[in-house]
Amino acid sequence: MAGVLGAFGDLGSTPRVDLGAAVRILVTNDDGVESPGIVHLAEALRQLGEVTVVAPDGDRSAISHRVTFSDPVSISPVVGRSVPTFSCSGTPADCVVLGAYEACGGFPGLLVSGINRGANLGDDINYSGTVAAAIEASIIGIPSIAVSLAIRWGEDAEFHWDTASALALRLVREWRTRLPETSFLNVNVPNVPAQELRGIRVTRQGRKRYQERLQQVPSSGTAATFRIRGTYDFRSARPGTDLEAIREGYASITPVSIDRTDEPLLPLLRDELEEKARPRL
Repeated sequence: MAGVLGAFGDLGSTPRVDLGAAVRILVTNDDGVESPGIVHLAEALRQLGEVTVVAPDGDRSAISHRVTFSDPVSISPVVGRSVPTFSCSGTPADCVVLGAYEACGGFPGLLVSGINRGANLGDDINYSGTVAAAIEASIIGIPSIAVSLAIRWGEDAEFHWDTASALALRLVREWRTRLPETSFLNVNVPNVPAQELRGIRVTRQGRKRYQERLQQVPSSGTAATFRIRGTYDFRSARPGTDLEAIREGYASITPVSIDRTDEPLLPLLRDELEEKARPRL
């Protein structure tokens, strides 16, 4: 790990800060408690404080911000881990609530979600359970970071979890106490060794317009059956976006706000609609 951190230290950022008292860190994901990504992330973050993992008991990818209201949600300890780890029957958002109010033994000072097996870029953050966990943490007042490894599906034979966990560790050191209450960081890291990473770019969220969204599959009944898929051409990525950064071999860090108000549209609507609604004297 030291060599990986050294590679990130050469990228010209501010020096690491001393966190003082150990921070209580909650870790979750949407790939499930058995994912190698969450194990690597929890191991890296142990350097900074008391880490507790609460993660779904199975894959909850693309479940977005679902919260379980209608049924009870359970957690159970996972044996054989170097950090306290709990398997949860619910969603990533459920894991954040259960971790924050029950499993951590006190309210955490940070939530780190990941390391996701696959990128969360552009419009995909609206589907992502990894990102939804960071949103839920922000809602209840916990600074948060979502971390994903941008794997090239069908091409990559090796997953470089250490590259992503090293960047997560650096961001926690430098930004844990500096994030606004309503914002979190969405981090995507190319699946390469740290020495091959071209650098870091702070980016905007891009637009990921899919093609070929439906794939019909054979079915024995009368109903038509489909898979919802889609293809995206990274050559169409716009400058300054998370999609362009990953395409060019850079780690992407996008600040995301949970306040979804469209600020430019707000005054236009007020001028048009409130003026027309005002009583005529």
